[in-house]
Amino acid sequence: MNSSSSKLDNATLSLFKNVNTSIAISVIYIVITLMNLMGNGLSMWLLLFRTSPKTPSIIFMINLTLTDLALGTALPFQIAYQLLGYNWNLGPNMCSFLTMMFFTNMYCSILTMMAIGIDRYLGIVRPLLFRETRERKSLAIISCLFMWGLVLSVLYPLMTTDLTFDIPELGITTCFDVLKKNMLPSQSAWVAFLFCTCFVLFFFPFCITTFCYIRVIKQLGSDSKTAQKARAIRLAFIVLMVFTLCFAPNNIILLAHTIMRIFFKKSLYTAYKLTLCFSCLNSCLDPFIYYFASKDFRQKLRQIMNWRSLSSTESKMEHREVLFSMQSGL
Repeated sequence: MNSSSSKLDNATLSLFKNVNTSIAISVIYIVITLMNLMGNGLSMWLLLFRTSPKTPSIIFMINLTLTDLALGTALPFQIAYQLLGYNWNLGPNMCSFLTMMFFTNMYCSILTMMAIGIDRYLGIVRPLLFRETRERKSLAIISCLFMWGLVLSVLYPLMTTDLTFDIPELGITTCFDVLKKNMLPSQSAWVAFLFCTCFVLFFFPFCITTFCYIRVIKQLGSDSKTAQKARAIRLAFIVLMVFTLCFAPNNIILLAHTIMRIFFKKSLYTAYKLTLCFSCLNSCLDPFIYYFASKDFRQKLRQIMNWRSLSSTESKMEHREVLFSMQSGL
């Protein structure tokens, strides 16, 4: 992404001319799209039709799966755009719509994983508070609506701006790869936009999520529920891996690139483009979160896949967690 009004820097132009990079990114997107649609299609079916009751945790997972599937339907357009040499021919409205889907997935995923982490924290570390303050499914549904509202309000400039950019020297029209500096009215507006995307929608949720899972692991460490503790550790590892591998590089590079571009006329565009590509990997890893976060999802998936039944030791552990699972949806 370049905040530019007229002339592009050499790093951006060289990337547009680099066919090998374009093909490599397209291949990654193709693999992600296939894994996304298969994994999240199965997950959505299990969550909607095979998992009951619809606890708050399940509602959060449905919300996360919905955002992942939205990304899966948008990626084929990005693949075509890449293979056409960064030439967008579907018009500015479609460009803005698909860009919104792209980034809504990222930030709604971050907020939803934070909500799942808070849900587990309340269920395991603060069970009394959890029972007193939670009002069944309504709070989870309101939370999901709030997440979407927050993300869409922060990303509102993307909906109201023409994100296409003509590059006559290359004979192409880009989509979101070059942003006009006047997309926002002032430099302070750019600072506010960056603060909201990088800190409000990423860094703050990352800190909250990390805190919740550390406390959950510490709490389970004092109990004898070895199987539950092992799953909690694996879940925490996957969630934090998604944050550090998928979300952190892109948001850090986005912040650094935009600051360098606005204030120093330099670019980290190639690095940003690659980290944006890998940020989509979260949609492939989310089904693993469901597997370790939901006992009901885990059992239904085992039945569908005809996996061998649980060992006797793990079965006893699962049985001991039934009451807690019914209360907290974990």
